[in-house]
Amino acid sequence: QVQLVESGGGLVQPGGSLRLSCAASGRTFSAYAMGWFRQAPGKGREFVAAIGIRSTTYYSDSVKGRFTISRDNAKNTVYLQMNSLKPEDTAVYYCAGRIGGVVVEASLYDYWGQGTQVTVSS
Repeated sequence: QVQLVESGGGLVQPGGSLRLSCAASGRTFSAYAMGWFRQAPGKGREFVAAIGIRSTTYYSDSVKGRFTISRDNAKNTVYLQMNSLKPEDTAVYYCAGRIGGVVVEASLYDYWGQGTQVTVSS
């Protein structure tokens, strides 16, 4: 069993930056592909970024060039650096993990955090 805990959300002005962290329990973090998803009010859960066990990365078109996903296996943590934030980035952000390769479908992830709110507003 893996437990995931997100942190780092908050209120930021348009154009600003935030770094989200997701700390994982367990000793096999390095074997997990990790992803970040987000859900805005009234919308479905949307893929944001993912990173494989060899640190191959994938991004949605809406965040490519602005967000960076990374992982530190020694700290059992995955990060999402978010720059040039826009109001449409406002959502609850979730991290997720799965054994196996990187996928963009939320339903294929086995473990989820509780989410952290990101609000981009002036």
